[in-house]
Amino acid sequence: MSASSSSLPTSASAPAPVVDSPPADSPPAVDADVSVGGTAGTEAPAPTVAELLDFVRRTAEDAALVASLPLDPEGRTWLRLDGPGGSEAWLISWPPGTGTGWHDHAESTGAFTIAAGALREHSLAARLPTDGWKTLELSEGVDRTRLLATGQGRAFGRHHVHEVLNESGHEHAVSVHAYYPPLPQIRRYSRSGAVLRLEQTERPEDWQ
Repeated sequence: MSASSSSLPTSASAPAPVVDSPPADSPPAVDADVSVGGTAGTEAPAPTVAELLDFVRRTAEDAALVASLPLDPEGRTWLRLDGPGGSEAWLISWPPGTGTGWHDHAESTGAFTIAAGALREHSLAARLPTDGWKTLELSEGVDRTRLLATGQGRAFGRHHVHEVLNESGHEHAVSVHAYYPPLPQIRRYSRSGAVLRLEQTERPEDWQ
């Protein structure tokens, strides 16, 4: 495992949507624990989101591991972990006032749990078209927010759009995240009122 403080994959949204490439007019998504089918030719099945959530919860209880993460007052730091079933996992610190900005994790499902401090998650309870757009006007009532304290976590499905923030003015937060399959890309968005705009697509080589 190695620590870093350059741009990193953002964590995943609160529990969430679970369909692949849904049409733009699909009904609002709901939080769910969803099984992800195994890949042909592999011996072990892919981990479910319930298994990812169990992993991040157990890892967040490892006080020695959490204490080993260097804290930087200026920016996030992280350690790459070995996730279950070939998943991608991270231990991440959040200085006061830091956040991810709006983003999704493309085809990956995921989970995260707070190991120290608290994090606020803003998410969209709607399934967005996965490709072919730059700007979307969001419907009323799609915004969700939750404050996750130490020991609390959530799982989410594919194409989950959210942002995660440490709103504390003085306390670091630390969280554990896991994604399956390993992140193929992260799409980053800007938001002005009801308008969501795709700004950037990052690939694994951009953060590893």
